[in-house]
Amino acid sequence: MQTYFVDSFTTTRFAGNPAAVCLPAHELSAATMQQVAREIGFSETAFLRPAATGSGYRIRFFTPKQEIPLCGHATLAAAKVLFETTGRRQALFVNHAGIELPCEQAEDSIRMRFPVYPTEALPVPAAVLQALGLATCLAARYSQRNKIILLEIASAAALAELQPDFEALLRAYDGINGVLVTAPGDTPAYDFHYRYFWPWAGTNEDPVTGGVHTFLTKYWADKLGKPHLRAFQSSLRTGHMRTELLADGVHIYGEAVLVLAGTFYLEPHEH
Repeated sequence: MQTYFVDSFTTTRFAGNPAAVCLPAHELSAATMQQVAREIGFSETAFLRPAATGSGYRIRFFTPKQEIPLCGHATLAAAKVLFETTGRRQALFVNHAGIELPCEQAEDSIRMRFPVYPTEALPVPAAVLQALGLATCLAARYSQRNKIILLEIASAAALAELQPDFEALLRAYDGINGVLVTAPGDTPAYDFHYRYFWPWAGTNEDPVTGGVHTFLTKYWADKLGKPHLRAFQSSLRTGHMRTELLADGVHIYGEAVLVLAGTFYLEPHEH
């Protein structure tokens, strides 16, 4: 099975967020895809198969622990692989839930279009704050569709220095996928910074997260009063992207680099 490693939301290798992109020649069972994702060990592995009709692709995303419906950096990685290996400049992915994720090669980046989901006010979860090492936050909201808690704090510097207690974080809240902590930018280069913690899915911290912009871009666009934004993810590997809030979606602009191309060997019965 053709397999690629890609660093997403970066222009240099060994930065951004690594994802694997697998191009199986035949349909694979969910159990086999889960085994492959666990063996590779990245936060997400994407599997591409040609759509039954048209020129698009079906895309599925697996963490080492479970299948997830949407992943920004793995979508970017999949687009990068297709554009580099086929010469195409456009691709239409459809996820397991039937959501279309169109991607296009722009001048200096790849543009992805994702849906936008609302957030609702959330009482500040004290146990979550304590697990994160925070005394307070400026705002707390919840994305029901993503099952993610959003917390805004005042300082990008404090955000970068967070050292969560992940065992305590797991105990602090049940039934969610992750906690996103964000802060306003402290230089003109970026409008906001953020970090995403999701030990519930098997990864303590995601290096660079695109899928959260289904709600994070709208949060900051509404707060700052402008649709075009620059975001920085303050993880160890770091990453950056541009986003644009639309009437019915969000454009996410990112760059990616190929790191590895090879063959993942499967037994004949592993389909």
